[in-house]
Amino acid sequence: MDRRTFLRVGAGTGLVMAAAQSQAQQQEPAKKYQAGASPWPITLNSSTIRPTPLKDKIRIAAETGYDGIELWANELEKHESDGGNLKDLAAEVRDRGLFVPNVIGLWDCMPMDEEAWKKSLEPTRNRMRLAAGAGSQHVAAIPAPDRPDFDLKVGADHYRDLLKIGREEFNIIVACEFVGFMKGVHRLGQGAAIALDADDPDACLVADTFHLYRGGSGFEGIRHLDGHFIAVFHWNDVPAEPPREQLGDEHRIYPGDGILPLKKTLKCLREIEYRGPLSLEMFNREHWAQDPKKVAETGLQKIRDLIAAALA
Repeated sequence: MDRRTFLRVGAGTGLVMAAAQSQAQQQEPAKKYQAGASPWPITLNSSTIRPTPLKDKIRIAAETGYDGIELWANELEKHESDGGNLKDLAAEVRDRGLFVPNVIGLWDCMPMDEEAWKKSLEPTRNRMRLAAGAGSQHVAAIPAPDRPDFDLKVGADHYRDLLKIGREEFNIIVACEFVGFMKGVHRLGQGAAIALDADDPDACLVADTFHLYRGGSGFEGIRHLDGHFIAVFHWNDVPAEPPREQLGDEHRIYPGDGILPLKKTLKCLREIEYRGPLSLEMFNREHWAQDPKKVAETGLQKIRDLIAAALA
């Protein structure tokens, strides 16, 4: 188990960063989750049951059988502004048997202009603080502000700095997330280029089935990655219509209900020894109007069914 394999035991926040311990973890056998039904922890991205209040999202994730919950920086910010305590929130997550693999995210954290970059660091540090305070192991860096001429070298330089800040100041790992409908960094290869060229041992990606399809990367490229290079994998599906280029977040549907090659991708993830979470992430407006517990239950069962079929 490597340093990015997610543990559901122990107290405290952040990752165990000691190199010797990380090396020892890699010798451990892979863990099983979902009563042995899954080699990956299955987590609930809180966007899936928006606009449910934050504490209810945590409760629902635990009651419906998820292994963890993926949070958003804006809801942590609201929790604090409403008088909530992040340390207490992290304790509640642990007490319910959950973990936080990732928080989304660091918006506008890679501006191309040097002056804008310097100005971005204050809000970026605050979002890192929020994520670490909630006990998260990663925080997602979005290569933005979005622009068609996004310079991958500048992005890699900034990502390297973000990794250093996150590690040294907040004990958290920053993961790079490409976004399929962006004009700039919207492909797996672009996101991987930023992470690889950062030249940092903790560089990693947040992958997403929607973004792989929407950005035109496809799914075969995943098999060329080391599983440890992926921090979190967002899991969802898309319908046959509208056309790929017109898809938005609101078109995400339950895994297995659409056209994406999810069973094949699960087999690939096992081959590359990916051990991070499959995080159910949808922004479906119809689901938001439904019983959030039912949506969470349905999504978890859909993922479990796919895993059973893929690994049979």
